[in-house]
Amino acid sequence: MRRWNGWGDDTEGYTLPESAVKFLCKAIGPGTPPRDASLEDVLLRVPPSRLPSHPMISTDPEDRLRHARGQSLPDWIALRSGLIDSFPDGVARPFTGEDVRNLLDYAKRNWVRVIPYGGGTSVAGHINPLPGGEPVLTMDLSRMNRLLMFDERSHQAVFEAGVAGPDLEAQLRSRGYTLGHFPQSFEYSTLGGWIATRSSGQQSLGYGRIERLFAGGRMETPSGTLELPPFPASAAGPDLRETVLGSEGRFGILTEAVVRVTSIPQTEEIHALFFPDFEMGGEAARRMLWSGIPLSMLRLSTARETEATLALAGHEFLIGALERYLSARGVTRHKCMLLFAVSGNERIAKTARREALAVATDCGGIAAGKTFGKEWHKNRFRTPYLRNALWEAGYAADTLETAVPWSSIPRMIREIERALEEAIAETGEKVLFFTHLSHLYPWGSSLYTTYLFRLAEDPEESLRRWRHFKDGASKTIVAHGGTISHQHGVGLDHAPYLPAEKGALGMAVLGDLCRRFDPSGIMNPGKLIG
Repeated sequence: MRRWNGWGDDTEGYTLPESAVKFLCKAIGPGTPPRDASLEDVLLRVPPSRLPSHPMISTDPEDRLRHARGQSLPDWIALRSGLIDSFPDGVARPFTGEDVRNLLDYAKRNWVRVIPYGGGTSVAGHINPLPGGEPVLTMDLSRMNRLLMFDERSHQAVFEAGVAGPDLEAQLRSRGYTLGHFPQSFEYSTLGGWIATRSSGQQSLGYGRIERLFAGGRMETPSGTLELPPFPASAAGPDLRETVLGSEGRFGILTEAVVRVTSIPQTEEIHALFFPDFEMGGEAARRMLWSGIPLSMLRLSTARETEATLALAGHEFLIGALERYLSARGVTRHKCMLLFAVSGNERIAKTARREALAVATDCGGIAAGKTFGKEWHKNRFRTPYLRNALWEAGYAADTLETAVPWSSIPRMIREIERALEEAIAETGEKVLFFTHLSHLYPWGSSLYTTYLFRLAEDPEESLRRWRHFKDGASKTIVAHGGTISHQHGVGLDHAPYLPAEKGALGMAVLGDLCRRFDPSGIMNPGKLIG
């Protein structure tokens, strides 16, 4: 069964290797396991529902609790401590777009706020009801998971928007195709959620971000139904798909999506390379991109992340052998790991692998084979379970992400890490942080920073520390020209920083769209824009 206060299935565990515990103790100090609230205690705090009766709406307290928060660190602190300030008043699970239409009409008649819910994996506060105000209905789309149409000749498929990643891929792979969209939350996140937050999968270099894969669909709004035909291309004015992409449930609820699919590759390999320093690894990555080598993924870790990755992985014999191998070739203290993936038929994959390795060699890289790539691939959807293990050991883990041009990357990394250190300085505590480039483009890259700190005995203090980290880093990102979100959307947590990116006129346009699609203001209040 899925955890109510953490990540994933409660039968799935992640044990911290002893080497990882020692590494964390040395870096930030020993953790103290927190005292978590029990499910029974938290259920006693769920207030009575304020919703008028409806046959499709559940007001069961546990159902409402399980839809009250997502997967951000503030969400975890609230769930684990039991200090939750708001719950949805009910949960509906529509089966069809017509059910969604009927529930929206019910919400309008009764002045009920509506929160769309996909897989509950948001790390930016997208699905959280606001305290006070009108009753809240969470609309869980998980039953809308069917493949409605498959056009093999056009390489297009029509899905209901509530389909989760594994179900979507299973239905495509039975026909020999894949969407190729694999965010870290893949096991639980949904197609509609990917579109509504402009998600980016781990192999976006090859398959494309969700905006390239999303061809059209249908969105139910309080003002009516928005139809988006899946043209191959169109010059008929502004592309209205952009009103759905990144809309985060403020305009309506996506019920169907047309997606562009790809044949399953004959072969797929992930290779590891190590470079003497980050700049040399970055130069190799840029050359690979500029030369047009058909890779499906590039992922470059800083020296600090490379060290942390190897330390937290365990496998001491394997890591020891790697260290000796690299040291003999002059790649030691500041080494950085670059992973690259090739996907396609055998001929294309062989050519891409050969060309990528040639570029790496020219830039001072050392090939380390496919072992580390296989390990990464095997664990790429298990990594979120590490958060459970860290919490239970007394550590909080969170992430920050942005995207900037190549020329701005070194400074942005330094400034984000400086902001994190300054945010914790007054407490006398330490923070462990590390960064990688996970989605690379010829003109720039995303930056993904993970940071860990010790949980305080008082959950309010842990939350206060998180706010200092988030605010300091977010202001730094904005001040140095980075986007406030490369792949996780806006939600509640990034909304204060959005005006700096969009400008006054841009924010006014978003407000106008909200009023056009949702005149009564019932859709997902507080998210994206206030």
